[in-house]
Amino acid sequence: MYNHGYVFTRIGKGVMHQTRSARIDLKKFEPSSENRRIIRKGESVIIGKCPIPYGDYSWKIAKMAKVFYEIKADGAFSANKIKEIIISNQNFNIFLIFKKNNVPHGYAICYENPSMLHYSYPFYDLETAPKDMGLIMMNKVIADAKSRGLSYVYLGSLQRPTDTYKLQFEGLEWFDGKEWSSDIEKAKELLNFMIK
Repeated sequence: MYNHGYVFTRIGKGVMHQTRSARIDLKKFEPSSENRRIIRKGESVIIGKCPIPYGDYSWKIAKMAKVFYEIKADGAFSANKIKEIIISNQNFNIFLIFKKNNVPHGYAICYENPSMLHYSYPFYDLETAPKDMGLIMMNKVIADAKSRGLSYVYLGSLQRPTDTYKLQFEGLEWFDGKEWSSDIEKAKELLNFMIK
Protein backbone atom coordinates (compact mmCIF):
# COMPACT_ATOMS: atom_id res chain seq x y z
CA MET A 1 0.00 0.00 0.00
CA TYR A 2 2.89 2.38 0.68
CA ASN A 3 4.02 1.77 -2.92
CA HIS A 4 0.63 3.14 -4.05
CA GLY A 5 0.87 6.38 -2.08
CA TYR A 6 -0.93 5.20 1.06
CA VAL A 7 0.44 5.81 4.55
CA PHE A 8 -0.67 4.69 7.99
CA THR A 9 -2.61 7.29 9.95
CA ARG A 10 -3.33 7.95 13.62
CA ILE A 11 -7.10 7.56 13.11
CA GLY A 12 -7.21 3.90 14.07
CA LYS A 13 -5.61 0.49 13.64
CA GLY A 14 -5.27 -0.49 9.99
CA VAL A 15 -6.49 2.88 8.66
CA MET A 16 -4.45 4.18 5.72
CA HIS A 17 -4.84 7.31 3.62
CA GLN A 18 -3.68 7.93 0.07
CA THR A 19 -1.80 11.20 -0.13
CA ARG A 20 0.90 13.09 -2.02
CA SER A 21 3.40 10.89 -0.22
CA ALA A 22 7.11 11.76 -0.22
CA ARG A 23 9.83 9.15 0.06
CA ILE A 24 13.57 8.82 -0.42
CA ASP A 25 14.90 6.01 -2.58
CA LEU A 26 17.92 5.17 -0.45
CA LYS A 27 19.75 3.53 -3.38
CA LYS A 28 19.86 7.00 -4.96
CA PHE A 29 20.48 8.95 -1.77
CA GLU A 30 23.89 10.49 -1.15
CA PRO A 31 24.16 13.22 1.47
CA SER A 32 24.72 16.71 0.10
CA SER A 33 27.13 19.15 1.70
CA GLU A 34 24.12 20.65 3.55
CA ASN A 35 23.01 17.21 4.79
CA ARG A 36 26.55 16.53 6.03
CA ARG A 37 26.68 19.93 7.74
CA ILE A 38 23.45 19.21 9.61
CA ILE A 39 24.65 15.73 10.61
CA ARG A 40 27.94 17.19 11.91
CA LYS A 41 25.96 19.79 13.84
CA GLY A 42 24.01 16.97 15.49
CA GLU A 43 26.96 14.63 16.12
CA SER A 44 26.19 14.60 19.85
CA VAL A 45 22.53 13.65 19.25
CA ILE A 46 22.10 9.88 19.64
CA ILE A 47 19.11 7.89 18.31
CA GLY A 48 17.53 5.30 20.59
CA LYS A 49 14.98 2.88 19.15
CA CYS A 50 12.18 1.30 21.22
CA PRO A 51 9.20 -0.84 20.26
CA ILE A 52 5.64 0.43 20.46
CA PRO A 53 3.81 -0.17 22.78
CA TYR A 54 6.42 1.84 24.69
CA GLY A 55 6.84 0.72 28.29
CA ASP A 56 8.61 3.80 29.72
CA TYR A 57 5.90 6.31 28.82
CA SER A 58 5.81 9.54 30.84
CA TRP A 59 3.32 12.42 30.73
CA LYS A 60 6.32 14.66 29.88
CA ILE A 61 6.49 13.06 26.43
CA ALA A 62 2.87 13.89 25.61
CA LYS A 63 3.29 17.40 27.03
CA MET A 64 6.33 18.00 24.79
CA ALA A 65 4.37 16.77 21.76
CA LYS A 66 1.32 18.88 22.59
CA VAL A 67 3.38 22.07 22.93
CA PHE A 68 5.32 21.27 19.74
CA TYR A 69 2.19 20.63 17.64
CA GLU A 70 0.35 23.65 19.07
CA ILE A 71 3.15 25.90 17.85
CA LYS A 72 4.21 24.07 14.68
CA ALA A 73 0.90 22.67 13.41
CA ASP A 74 -2.02 24.59 14.94
CA GLY A 75 -2.71 22.10 17.71
CA ALA A 76 -2.95 19.11 15.41
CA PHE A 77 -2.22 16.57 18.15
CA SER A 78 -3.69 16.19 21.62
CA ALA A 79 -1.66 14.84 24.54
CA ASN A 80 -4.15 11.97 24.91
CA LYS A 81 -3.78 10.93 21.26
CA ILE A 82 0.03 10.93 21.56
CA LYS A 83 -0.22 8.76 24.66
CA GLU A 84 -2.68 6.38 22.97
CA ILE A 85 -0.41 5.86 19.94
CA ILE A 86 2.74 5.34 22.03
CA ILE A 87 1.35 2.91 24.61
CA SER A 88 -1.01 0.81 22.46
CA ASN A 89 -0.64 -1.62 19.59
CA GLN A 90 -1.88 0.38 16.60
CA ASN A 91 -0.28 1.19 13.25
CA PHE A 92 3.09 2.45 14.43
CA ASN A 93 5.65 0.06 15.85
CA ILE A 94 8.85 2.05 16.50
CA PHE A 95 9.44 4.96 18.89
CA LEU A 96 12.65 6.89 18.23
CA ILE A 97 14.24 8.85 21.07
CA PHE A 98 16.82 11.54 20.29
CA LYS A 99 19.14 12.22 23.22
CA LYS A 100 21.93 14.69 23.82
CA ASN A 101 24.08 14.19 26.93
CA ASN A 102 21.72 11.32 27.81
CA VAL A 103 18.75 13.71 28.00
CA PRO A 104 15.82 13.20 25.57
CA HIS A 105 15.27 16.30 23.43
CA GLY A 106 13.11 14.80 20.68
CA TYR A 107 11.01 11.84 19.61
CA ALA A 108 9.43 10.37 16.48
CA ILE A 109 6.61 7.86 16.12
CA CYS A 110 7.37 5.55 13.18
CA TYR A 111 6.37 2.48 11.26
CA GLU A 112 9.15 0.16 10.10
CA ASN A 113 9.26 -3.10 8.19
CA PRO A 114 12.27 -4.94 6.68
CA SER A 115 12.42 -2.67 3.62
CA MET A 116 11.26 0.78 4.75
CA LEU A 117 10.76 3.28 7.53
CA HIS A 118 7.86 5.74 7.72
CA TYR A 119 9.27 8.69 9.69
CA SER A 120 6.08 10.07 11.14
CA TYR A 121 5.00 12.46 13.89
CA PRO A 122 8.36 13.88 15.00
CA PHE A 123 8.43 16.36 17.87
CA TYR A 124 11.07 17.95 20.06
CA ASP A 125 11.51 20.36 22.96
CA LEU A 126 11.35 23.79 21.38
CA GLU A 127 13.16 25.40 24.33
CA THR A 128 16.05 23.00 25.05
CA ALA A 129 16.71 21.14 21.80
CA PRO A 130 19.75 22.13 19.71
CA LYS A 131 19.18 24.57 16.85
CA ASP A 132 17.93 22.82 13.69
CA MET A 133 16.78 19.84 15.76
CA GLY A 134 14.06 18.90 13.28
CA LEU A 135 16.56 18.66 10.41
CA ILE A 136 19.11 16.91 12.62
CA MET A 137 16.57 14.23 13.52
CA MET A 138 15.46 13.71 9.92
CA ASN A 139 19.00 13.61 8.50
CA LYS A 140 20.16 11.16 11.15
CA VAL A 141 17.19 8.85 10.54
CA ILE A 142 17.81 8.84 6.77
CA ALA A 143 21.54 8.15 7.18
CA ASP A 144 20.80 5.37 9.69
CA ALA A 145 18.19 3.74 7.42
CA LYS A 146 20.62 3.75 4.49
CA SER A 147 23.38 2.24 6.64
CA ARG A 148 21.01 -0.58 7.64
CA GLY A 149 20.16 -1.42 4.03
CA LEU A 150 16.54 -0.23 3.96
CA SER A 151 15.11 0.67 0.55
CA TYR A 152 12.99 3.72 1.44
CA VAL A 153 12.34 6.35 4.08
CA TYR A 154 8.86 7.83 3.84
CA LEU A 155 8.62 11.43 5.06
CA GLY A 156 4.86 11.86 5.14
CA SER A 157 3.11 14.01 2.58
CA LEU A 158 3.66 17.16 0.55
CA GLN A 159 0.55 19.11 1.54
CA ARG A 160 1.61 22.52 2.88
CA PRO A 161 4.00 25.20 1.57
CA THR A 162 6.18 24.56 4.63
CA ASP A 163 6.81 20.98 3.40
CA THR A 164 9.45 22.20 0.92
CA TYR A 165 12.20 21.21 3.40
CA LYS A 166 11.47 17.57 2.46
CA LEU A 167 12.59 18.27 -1.12
CA GLN A 168 16.27 18.77 -0.20
CA PHE A 169 17.21 15.08 -0.23
CA GLU A 170 18.76 13.36 -3.23
CA GLY A 171 16.64 10.40 -4.30
CA LEU A 172 13.39 12.06 -3.22
CA GLU A 173 10.25 11.12 -5.12
CA TRP A 174 6.59 11.91 -4.57
CA PHE A 175 3.31 10.23 -5.43
CA ASP A 176 1.27 12.33 -7.87
CA GLY A 177 -1.93 10.32 -7.50
CA LYS A 178 -1.00 7.75 -10.14
CA GLU A 179 2.75 7.16 -9.98
CA TRP A 180 5.98 8.20 -8.31
CA SER A 181 7.65 11.31 -9.72
CA SER A 182 11.14 12.68 -9.18
CA ASP A 183 10.20 16.08 -10.67
CA ILE A 184 11.16 18.32 -7.75
CA GLU A 185 10.35 21.54 -9.63
CA LYS A 186 6.78 20.32 -10.18
CA ALA A 187 6.49 19.50 -6.47
CA LYS A 188 7.70 23.02 -5.61
CA GLU A 189 5.12 24.50 -7.99
CA LEU A 190 2.32 22.54 -6.30
CA LEU A 191 3.45 23.60 -2.82
CA ASN A 192 3.86 27.25 -3.85
CA PHE A 193 0.40 27.16 -5.46
CA MET A 194 -1.06 26.34 -2.03
CA ILE A 195 0.14 29.71 -0.70
CA LYS A 196 -2.25 31.55 -3.06
